[in-house]
Amino acid sequence: MLKLKPALKDYLWGGTKLKTDFGFQSDKDIVAEGWMLSCHKDGESIVENGEYKGKTLSEVIELCGKDVLGKDCEKFDFFPILIKLIDAKKDLSVQVHPDNEYAMRVEGEYGKTECWYILDCDEGAELIYGFNREISSEEFKNRIENNTFLEVVNRVKVHKGDMFFIEAGTLHAIGSGILLTEIQQNSNTTYRVYDYQRKDKDGNLRPLHIDKAVDVTKCEKPKYDIKPVGEKEKTACGTKQLLTKCDLFTVEEYIIDGTQRLFASDNSFVSLLVTDGCGTIESSGEKLEAHKGDSFFVFAGSGDIEINGKLNIISTEV
Repeated sequence: MLKLKPALKDYLWGGTKLKTDFGFQSDKDIVAEGWMLSCHKDGESIVENGEYKGKTLSEVIELCGKDVLGKDCEKFDFFPILIKLIDAKKDLSVQVHPDNEYAMRVEGEYGKTECWYILDCDEGAELIYGFNREISSEEFKNRIENNTFLEVVNRVKVHKGDMFFIEAGTLHAIGSGILLTEIQQNSNTTYRVYDYQRKDKDGNLRPLHIDKAVDVTKCEKPKYDIKPVGEKEKTACGTKQLLTKCDLFTVEEYIIDGTQRLFASDNSFVSLLVTDGCGTIESSGEKLEAHKGDSFFVFAGSGDIEINGKLNIISTEV
């Protein structure tokens, strides 16, 4: 079991909640994102405990072999997922991600299907999720060029506990005042459509990727509900809920007050992200303290995982 130190990003739209509420240590004034489980070259997770302390997660997998990922990861050429905490103090750019075929052909990495679970939000906060009606790609491009495409986007008021499944090709944007966890394919390919004429720290407008965005965007209303796919189920010490399940990842939330047992089978590793509270996590004879903002990676085939305390956990498997 590995405790992971996140890679932190100071994008200009971010806030300070990941420092003040989650305890992330950083000399950055803004911490927009914490990459909580990452083998991506743009921000690797670093191991904080045990014999692999100081190594990247990628290095540990290379040393231990891909069996630690589980049988269900054999179909992937790369480490399959990336998990983030995101604090949006300001609106993010309106953007879209390509699917695997387009991304591999054009960018040399996976496409990006993702999901968002709303951990907290300001009253009245909203985001963009697809279009409010079906339009043609030609109309989409024309509206980008004449700055009217925001008239046809689908705006959604968000609430704590909402769950958004964002298939590759879905237009989207996180709005200001939203704190969420994002589980996504292991990709950092983003095509910006609109960025509010904002400039980076050097005074330059951030680049847009209009032609590529038009190539990959599905100009339609969203297909999915914004609620978790499963109902909350009572456990001996709280509740569990299936948030989403697809061929890329399965995500559950556990709200624990007592002792909760999970299991790391041979099929997949288990990622555990603590979103509130504190306690301990024990696996393969090792017990580690767990606090809000901590991220743990449990090898496939490790067997029983025992979680004790009063805490909320997002569990992710492939």
